[in-house]
Amino acid sequence: MIDFLKNFLNGTLLQLFKKKKMIKLGLYGPPNSGKSTLANRISVDWLGEKMSTVSSIPHETREVTSKEEVKIKHDGKEINFNLVDTPGIATKIDYEDFLKFNMNKKDAKKRAKEATKGVIDSIKWLDEMDCVLVVLDSTQNPYSQVNITILGNLAARKIPVLVVANKTDLKKARIKKIESAFPQYPVVAISAEKGHNIEGLYEQLFKVIK
Repeated sequence: MIDFLKNFLNGTLLQLFKKKKMIKLGLYGPPNSGKSTLANRISVDWLGEKMSTVSSIPHETREVTSKEEVKIKHDGKEINFNLVDTPGIATKIDYEDFLKFNMNKKDAKKRAKEATKGVIDSIKWLDEMDCVLVVLDSTQNPYSQVNITILGNLAARKIPVLVVANKTDLKKARIKKIESAFPQYPVVAISAEKGHNIEGLYEQLFKVIK
């Protein structure tokens, strides 16, 4: 009888612990796709404060950052999660690319080194994710090696994915092309900068996170 009670209590406590586990929602994608802009949009909407620095220079985000206990409410439902903004994934990072932005050679090399480490850290963090928003620039070709690599890694880990077609406020945006490139995933079109269809993003999140 005592053993039964112990097993019962241990099982009950384990279930309670599992239920209280905070979901990790990661933002992944290539550099300058708008991950940090979206992270700020979500954080401001639900916490009233920004969480990331944004810039037109690639690899502005070079370290994994997170905001804990973000609560999104929609249609009477609620999701609690830790929001994780990750450095942009790239197959090659060359310091000379940063010289185009009027950086001196020393700063460019430092940024390239930090960005390379950031990519490695981003990939390591994949194992921690419960759900991922893959943020893509809808003005760019979605059939890139980086995008295919990111989604391939997520598929291998069986992590739920929502593809976010960002920058829809720009004339060159091609939402249909992203939908055609990755038909196996739900796609939501937004402008993180302008706030277009952010409610649609939240609505889709409730369908992806179960």
